[in-house]
Amino acid sequence: MFTHHDSLYLGGHWAAPASDARIAVVSPNTGETIGEVPEAVHADADAAVTAARRAFPGWRDRDRAAALRRFADAIEARKDGFAHLVAAQNGMPIAFASQLEANFPATLLRYYADLIADDQEEARPGLLGGTVRVRREPLGVVAAIVPWNFPQTLGFMKIAPALAAGCTVVVKPSPETVLDSFLLAQAAIDAELPAGVLNIVPGGRDLGAYLVTHPGIDKVGFTGSTAAGREIAEKCGRLLRPVTLELGGKSAAIVLDDADLDLGAIGQDLFLATLANNGQTCYLGTRVLAPRARYTEVVDTLTEFAASLKVADSLDPDAQIGPMVSARHRERVEGYIAKGRAEGGRVTTGGGRPAGRDQGWFVEPTVFADVDNDATICQEEIFGPVLAVIPYRDEDEAVRIANDSDFGLGGSVWSADPERALRLARRIETGTIGVNRYLPDPAAPFGGVKASGIGRELGPEGLAAYQQLKSIYC
Repeated sequence: MFTHHDSLYLGGHWAAPASDARIAVVSPNTGETIGEVPEAVHADADAAVTAARRAFPGWRDRDRAAALRRFADAIEARKDGFAHLVAAQNGMPIAFASQLEANFPATLLRYYADLIADDQEEARPGLLGGTVRVRREPLGVVAAIVPWNFPQTLGFMKIAPALAAGCTVVVKPSPETVLDSFLLAQAAIDAELPAGVLNIVPGGRDLGAYLVTHPGIDKVGFTGSTAAGREIAEKCGRLLRPVTLELGGKSAAIVLDDADLDLGAIGQDLFLATLANNGQTCYLGTRVLAPRARYTEVVDTLTEFAASLKVADSLDPDAQIGPMVSARHRERVEGYIAKGRAEGGRVTTGGGRPAGRDQGWFVEPTVFADVDNDATICQEEIFGPVLAVIPYRDEDEAVRIANDSDFGLGGSVWSADPERALRLARRIETGTIGVNRYLPDPAAPFGGVKASGIGRELGPEGLAAYQQLKSIYC
């Protein structure tokens, strides 16, 4: 099925684009073009920002919770469409997309609608006499720059709190995943969001860079690579412009010596923590740390686990591992596999392309053994279905290895003793970590330390990221 669009969603309606530039969407399952949409250029971004600025005063001052709930209803009514479009574009298995991409946006909208029911002004007794009133006010117009791996989930980690705070938003989807953004625009129309509150400008890096420094933007929310995040941070720093950056990861999954390795018991949780979305997930524990006394057992368990996963077309309801998002990205992942082998790593399963799949950008789930933490595949983010199993001597060495990384986004600790695992989890330098599982929760702040980013999304902290404080001395 070919999807075609000729207009952009700007200022609350469908508008003719400023140029004839187009984005072609290619299926990662087949390599065939499955859709085409207008590519926004600078003039379209200008129109989007102008519409958002015009809408800001009215949106800031209205009761927004009801509008957010209508928006959630309109998105929920299209959840199957969102799941299908995302899976068709980036290779996310449809079963996973139907759980996450289909449901998370509406969940976040309702969560933040409930949060803003609380008074946005607090009265405090002043130490110098009188009363201090502290107001939380919206920052203004937000540029939300969204990646391709979880386009709706990561998009709404910005859109939902920004709209709840009273900001207006210009969304720039990634060119790999633009078709779902047009379904989002239709949901916004049906929910009767005020004109200009949400605007969508599909485009590439150049358009994103233009929005970051646009004089009409008050805040930037970005999820993507650490390299791009550094550039954005530098530009926002010069402009003194608030920015939230959710960047790369190379997280550790620490298996303690008492961990239950029964795949019947832990298989689903292990999958979500290490290989979800074909490994195209920033927080995954792709460095698996195993005690030397159980190293062979851990390697064998992960080998059996990875080899058992069904690699299939992302629209196959039984698929557990779909294709990489693009041919270029598959080449990148394969390059890391080759590097792992060249540096002495032993591939225990996978390492190539699945037999019988001549179309699409598939890579077998791959496990490396006999590597140490200095290996390239243990220090750099691969963003594919590749795990490296690293031995450690004791808990102190496990902590040292886990923290010996430029990144600090996710992680997990696996133990039959949850309290023991919790004590160790507290020692890991990371923004988030799980005990016997890893699943980001909408009520908890999500984000990283070190090269994994600045700021937090989700939870009340995610709302605060789109607000500024004003003190009134009475």
